[in-house]
Amino acid sequence: MTTTPTTPATPDGHHAPEHPPRLSVSGLLPHVYKAAARLDAEARKGLDPKLVELVKIRASQINHCAFCLDMHSKDALAAGESVERIVQLSAWEESRHFYTEKEIAALELTEAVTVLTDGFVPDEVYERAAKQFEETELAQLIASIAMINVWNRFGVAGRLTPGHYTPGSLTH
Repeated sequence: MTTTPTTPATPDGHHAPEHPPRLSVSGLLPHVYKAAARLDAEARKGLDPKLVELVKIRASQINHCAFCLDMHSKDALAAGESVERIVQLSAWEESRHFYTEKEIAALELTEAVTVLTDGFVPDEVYERAAKQFEETELAQLIASIAMINVWNRFGVAGRLTPGHYTPGSLTH
């Protein structure tokens, strides 16, 4: 791709050089990539697309996946999400008034499922989510959280380059 990143230039008018990707899972293992894309599509069926994008952005923030942040921020905007809510997402606990109780429960669950350093998802986090989502919907949400974590690991390990994504051009 020959487009330039959409990031602002430095004071001297130049961007820092783009790093080259290390590895392309989609190119080297197309069957794995396609299977993951199918799982991702199945996981989010029936969920609110804006909610899914918020979850994907939040997990990507936690996992420092610049490629997925670029993709899902653009997809969220394309789905009608506001810039303000996307910007506030990294500080959602201090910006709770921007989100519904259902979205807050999903964000709490996203963080708990994404950061497993304590070895479990706390009961109170799970229970708050279970009160906001029907059982099948909750299972879909958990599957969607798991899938963005898979994508984040592909993106971070492969050092995929952000800034070139066009909404709707990829399947995850």
